[in-house]
Amino acid sequence: MSMLRRGSGKSHETSALIAGIAAFTVWGLIPVYWKLLKSVPAMEIIAHRVIWTALFLVILLTWQRRWAEVKATARSLRVMLYCIASGSMIAINWLVFIWAVNVDRIIETSLGYFMTPLVNVLFGAILLQEKLTRLQLASVSLGTIAVLNLTFAYGRFPWVALALCISFGLYGLLRKQSGTAAIPGLFIETIVLVPVAIVYLLLQSSGTLMFGRAGSSLSILLMSTGIVTAVPLFWFGYATRHLRLITIGFLQYLAPTGALFIGIFLYHEPFTLGHLVTFSLIWIGLAIFTGEAVMRWRSARIRDALAESVCEPV
Repeated sequence: MSMLRRGSGKSHETSALIAGIAAFTVWGLIPVYWKLLKSVPAMEIIAHRVIWTALFLVILLTWQRRWAEVKATARSLRVMLYCIASGSMIAINWLVFIWAVNVDRIIETSLGYFMTPLVNVLFGAILLQEKLTRLQLASVSLGTIAVLNLTFAYGRFPWVALALCISFGLYGLLRKQSGTAAIPGLFIETIVLVPVAIVYLLLQSSGTLMFGRAGSSLSILLMSTGIVTAVPLFWFGYATRHLRLITIGFLQYLAPTGALFIGIFLYHEPFTLGHLVTFSLIWIGLAIFTGEAVMRWRSARIRDALAESVCEPV
């Protein structure tokens, strides 16, 4: 029986790893997609993103016959509050990211997602009363110095980077605390935002609304935001439920690396000496943080293996 459980767990871990790689790869490449919608105001994109994501999930939940899970989840006030909070965080994250991409600040979005693991450690210390190790404290300190360096060297406070890492860090924390399955949880997160999105589109319908007025190709792109949003978020939700946090930490580097390369080499955004110093400090901090996490994880595995060998009957 234990062998079956181990096999099932291993299968979940493998599929979760694939899902995690896919999610962060898509997020790394997604600035190219949002650039296609550059003529559309960021708020209109978000409104469409919420509505079409919810509709896509309705179809998916119906096809998978999982409405019972949604109803069971909705009965818990605690879970609903977590989903409302996490939905608000991801909406803020979407808005800042899309706006930044379309005003040529992709490199700063990359910085924000490189900072996310360090912010997660800080949240653990502040919100969950987790004690920071010396190496973790050194990593967070380097991240702080990096932000200050970019502020003074580049002459602009990197609020985009901070807004992205804080909102996404809180989203991941709230998503994990909610304990909901990937698709039902994502549906509840988006459905609570649908009334706000509809009201916004109705108020803009006689003004600057682009949907249906700027050609069919743009309207189709806006409708496809549901698939582009829901699929990687579903993969991410599945990955966070079945992978160790250290694995998620490694995978998180894929998205900002892709965005950084796209910003520099595809859209030719300026990458100054100030940027180089800031990113170097962040990368050193991440190397320290990751190395320390790997050492703790290996120590825990050795302890577990020794405990199992002691407990096994002779």
